[in-house]
Amino acid sequence: MAERGIVEAIGVSEELIKEACSLSMKTHKSSYGKPYIVDKSSASLDTVLISFAATWVVNDWYAHKPFGQTKIDPTLFPSARSISNDEKAVVNVAFQRRFKEILQTSSLKDKVSDAMKQMKKIVFTGHSAGGPIATFATLWFLESYIRLEKYHIPPLCVTFGAPLTSNWIFSHALGRENWSRFYIHFVMRYDIVPRVLLTPLSSIEQLQKILHFLNPGAKNRLPEKRKHGSRNSMDVSAEAAHDAPDFFLTVMRSAFCVTNYAACNQMECANQILESVTSFVELSPYRAFGTYVFCSGNGKLVVVKNPDAVLQLLFYASQISSEAELAEVAQRSLLEHLGYEKELQESLQMTDMVELNNLEGIPLTSDGATDDESATINAALNDLGLEEVLFQRIVDIPYNVEMQSTRARICLRAAGALEKRKIGNQIKIDNHRQNIKDLLNRIEEYRERCETHKVGYYDAFRRQKDAEDFESNVRRLELAGMWDELNEMLKKYQLPDGFENRKEWIELGTMYRRLVEPLDIANYYRHYKNEDTGPYMIKGRPRRYRYTQRWREHAEKMPGGTISESCFWAEVEELCAELSSNQTAFEKVKERVQHVEQGMLKWLRGKEVGLDVLLEDSTFAKWWRMLPLHFTSRSELANYLREKQSS
Repeated sequence: MAERGIVEAIGVSEELIKEACSLSMKTHKSSYGKPYIVDKSSASLDTVLISFAATWVVNDWYAHKPFGQTKIDPTLFPSARSISNDEKAVVNVAFQRRFKEILQTSSLKDKVSDAMKQMKKIVFTGHSAGGPIATFATLWFLESYIRLEKYHIPPLCVTFGAPLTSNWIFSHALGRENWSRFYIHFVMRYDIVPRVLLTPLSSIEQLQKILHFLNPGAKNRLPEKRKHGSRNSMDVSAEAAHDAPDFFLTVMRSAFCVTNYAACNQMECANQILESVTSFVELSPYRAFGTYVFCSGNGKLVVVKNPDAVLQLLFYASQISSEAELAEVAQRSLLEHLGYEKELQESLQMTDMVELNNLEGIPLTSDGATDDESATINAALNDLGLEEVLFQRIVDIPYNVEMQSTRARICLRAAGALEKRKIGNQIKIDNHRQNIKDLLNRIEEYRERCETHKVGYYDAFRRQKDAEDFESNVRRLELAGMWDELNEMLKKYQLPDGFENRKEWIELGTMYRRLVEPLDIANYYRHYKNEDTGPYMIKGRPRRYRYTQRWREHAEKMPGGTISESCFWAEVEELCAELSSNQTAFEKVKERVQHVEQGMLKWLRGKEVGLDVLLEDSTFAKWWRMLPLHFTSRSELANYLREKQSS
């Protein structure tokens, strides 16, 4: 938590920020009707900027009530999900639809291709509703070129006054892929637009009038000059001035609900009132992601990378100290949306900006500063309106609430504490790794001993005749306990975003799944659980195997599938039962048989399964002999087996 230069703090030069802002505002003011403008950077010859235009129609912000949300398109953005829980990110359907239309109907792909041929760095940018389009364009580029290793120069996304676009799963996915660093969002302290989508459309009937005011192409957007002097900088059109206070209050009330609910969850406190409210009042799903740079309005810049802290600041930084300020601040919340270019020209002349990274160390009071660093942080928080004085907050639910800035600071600390808890959980899980490896080595030794006795370890474990089988079962249960603890944390998102992408855990999870899941399947069918519960793959497969399979599939860019090298035994068991009960059923299950056969051929060649699977008395070999001769004699697997025997 300190003052640093802008390049050091966010990795972008002030010249490039100014260019991006200038082009974004040019696109904002453009009347050409183009969806984007492409320009070369004068500050960096190896950079191309693509700026997206905003839109000023309500239906282009809220496609349907209440918040216009939808699941992200997995064909365009396959990484925008939780891998373990297979939960797709939620995004604004109107913004996503608009980006897809631009991608399909314009020459955007050609412009990007031309830039890549020249080995240029591409900066996607946008002001207002152009920001979300830049967000999707950047993610599309990351998915299509960087992740698939078709291009090695990562893009950059720089937005100005952009509305929130997606839910926290989107932020989680960017963190996991280490892509959050490519997103930089500038937000003025009072700018209402970044907060708008925290509010349901039904509550803001004035939205179209506000968008009309913000639209540079709208006629009579600003009043004429007064007879006795120039128009005051805080004047807005008469209609916007009339609607602005109610609009501002409505948005801030919704922001109050969202941020307080989020803070309670971060602090792990049970607030029955909030729980009751959320049972019949739907809260906005939209959250922050990437790096936010808050412009205080007096030349100071504050950098925040924790998305939970950003959400809190979006609410607390735009408070008012008295009801008398309401009209002025409400008008300012509109005018600041149009003032980014001027504000950044002034702010970027400063050599330093303040980073809020050690959130847990934030002083709870203004006089709590014990060193220069704390004093700097206090000054930055005060610039954003978090002074240690009682403010009359005009966000009554349903009455006016007095709250101290201490509450805001506690919420920021809670965001930092949540991040710290996740890191602590990761350290705890990492401490289990060696124990897991040791137990897996013992099971590998068990598998090898079984093979020397010409018995596959799957079948040996299924029969449970020897003491070694019992000991392996104990190890299986020990491992299950450790992995279930890990999976419970993943289910509740209690680990750092990047955990699912850690190579050492992907490899360990794959090793665990390949060695131990066959034992789980053997145990399942040994006790005839399929007869009571149903097939293993449908009713019995634990999350610990589903999660670890998804990790590997994502890391190796494999298509997702249910039958893998660790769980084919379950399908073999089911096919054995079906063929045994009805000898004429082969044609009905032929497609499933071929699927297992093709998979087995691939897994054997890739050494993902051991040759003990093919031992004469194995369950697999017995099942194979049950299949019609006309099928097995001509199968690719049979040819492979003959080749192995001849060699």
